Amino acid sequence: MPTTALYRDDFYLSTCEAVVTAIHDDGGIELDQTCFYATSGGQPGDLGFLERQDGSRIDIALTRHGETKDVILHQPAEGQPSPALGETLVLHIDWPRRYKLMRMHTACHLLSVVCPFPITGAAVGEEESRVDFDMSETIDKDQVTAELMKLVAENHPVYLQWITDAELIANPGIVKSKNVRPPVGLGRVSLVAIGENSAVDSQPCGGTHVSETQEVGAIHIAKIEKKGKENRRFRIRFGVPEVSA
Repeated sequence: MPTTALYRDDFYLSTCEAVVTAIHDDGGIELDQTCFYATSGGQPGDLGFLERQDGSRIDIALTRHGETKDVILHQPAEGQPSPALGETLVLHIDWPRRYKLMRMHTACHLLSVVCPFPITGAAVGEEESRVDFDMSETIDKDQVTAELMKLVAENHPVYLQWITDAELIANPGIVKSKNVRPPVGLGRVSLVAIGENSAVDSQPCGGTHVSETQEVGAIHIAKIEKKGKENRRFRIRFGVPEVSA
């Protein structure tokens, strides 16, 4: 049975009620709906816990997709109890962790604006993220940091727009990632737009993001690594860059 992914329409939803629809052989819990983000597109899945009616909890160590993208599985930590089919639970995500990932994921989008090159890989983390670009140019990390922080300070709105699978297939040029294609098959694809009328950026993405760029906070490029003749890896971290003595 498909899981209604509530996070697709509300990135700030941190708790919800849901009913258990299946328990998998590996312990994975399937629910009728969820606010837990499932690992995808370089962003880790949510952690948190499921609260039972007696007040006890089931800690979740991993959220992932099932055999298809419309199935979301909540994997309990080792030694946790298993709920019953049909049981109603209250879901609580680890909000401080999720919010960091939302800020970081939005920062990765801003980096793709500052460095408009095809993306060959990306990974969103709580303290550091990386984005790999198909580029051979030499670029100064302090200059990139300054341009990133300018976009953050301008406080552009960040919001979703929706297009159909057919519209995405008909417009392949809107995809910045060189190796990973946005998932189709759900009927619609979300575009993450930044700026009024998408003036700053617009690209297909199923991850979670903040609602305005100033929420990203202080970020900087900690390192730019050469990963081949035409590949550069940018490492983004929170905070201001350390000043070398």
